[in-house]
Amino acid sequence: MKAPPGISDQFSERHDMSFLQSLASAFKGEVVTPRAPLGRSFISPWAEAFDWRGGDARGPMNYPVAIREAYLKNPVAQRAVRLIAESIGGAPVATSDPVLGKLVSATSAGQGLLETLASQLLLHGNGYVQVLRDAEGEVAELYALRPDRVSIVPDASGWTAAFQYKVGERAMLLDAVDEWGRANVIHVRAFHPSDDHYGASCLEAADEAVAIHNSAARWNRALLDNAARPSGALVYDPGEPGAALSADQFERIKSELTAAYSGQVNAGRPMLLEGGLKWQNMALTPADMDFATLKAAAARDIALAFGVPPMLMGLPGDNTYANYREANRALWRLTLLPLASKMLSALTQGLDPWFPDATLTVDLDRVPALAEDRQQLWSQVSAADFLSSDEKRQMLGIAPEVSA
Repeated sequence: MKAPPGISDQFSERHDMSFLQSLASAFKGEVVTPRAPLGRSFISPWAEAFDWRGGDARGPMNYPVAIREAYLKNPVAQRAVRLIAESIGGAPVATSDPVLGKLVSATSAGQGLLETLASQLLLHGNGYVQVLRDAEGEVAELYALRPDRVSIVPDASGWTAAFQYKVGERAMLLDAVDEWGRANVIHVRAFHPSDDHYGASCLEAADEAVAIHNSAARWNRALLDNAARPSGALVYDPGEPGAALSADQFERIKSELTAAYSGQVNAGRPMLLEGGLKWQNMALTPADMDFATLKAAAARDIALAFGVPPMLMGLPGDNTYANYREANRALWRLTLLPLASKMLSALTQGLDPWFPDATLTVDLDRVPALAEDRQQLWSQVSAADFLSSDEKRQMLGIAPEVSA
């Protein structure tokens, strides 16, 4: 993939700017250390294939098709993603700066920032938040770009220099940072062990389970459309050795069977046969029809890939957790809080030039699923007589008392 026109010139300008920044840092007494080179890639791994995998041939994932098969057509995958994203989007956020809190909780172009960003990280493994500014250079809006439209443009050493946002034939190049070192785009990505620029998504790990679940659903529907059994065999037995139907007779019988006896509407309809013809049923065994177990196993694998306890998905036969409350607590502790912490930390770091020393965290005291854990912690800290009042407040995340 060739770089867009003008990018080489912009690389030269960025190199000069990087030199000037290094020179300025040297005068300030800061340590200037060269960065280790990274692997260069102008193409997103999601854009390597433009045809969906066919048959048993397994190739790179096509993100739009993967989204259609998993999020739009698979109820388990969609419910898992929405459960996580909507929970994070509605989580109480505590911040030390009200303006920053308002930016993060605001709705931009109909999308909630945290909910959209969480969905993108689960499905794509990458999230890109564009920092929109007003005339004075202050942050006016945070907008989550669609990750399948964004490609990373690295510099000569492989580090991110810009982000190319492409819609159809239109492309826009966004510098990673401005001339003052402030971020234009905040990139949040999941860990990928073999890629320096793009993250690995939960959807890619759940791909096989989604394919099995969808295939089992289509197979069950096909069986239902055919009265829950495969087509039988129509045997011609005239009683004479070597006798066979003529071509016209074969086509006539085939068309009559298709018109009068196939399909869901004609399920169970009695068949009237002419002389010399008999119907031979070919029923499936109970083991062949046991697709419910296969679907349930695939559904559990999908829930596992996204980090959702299967009990919360309503899947039968899962007794990993003692009750629904314990499963909900595990969801928050093992999935929601780590993902929310990753997102909020990235936003805090990217917006640090405008909001220095500001914090963004999930307010654990206001999460209903964690109320029991917080109550237990409060009881333990309150009973600790060897701790001072300020030490107790610090352990509970409360600011110390201000003396009059």
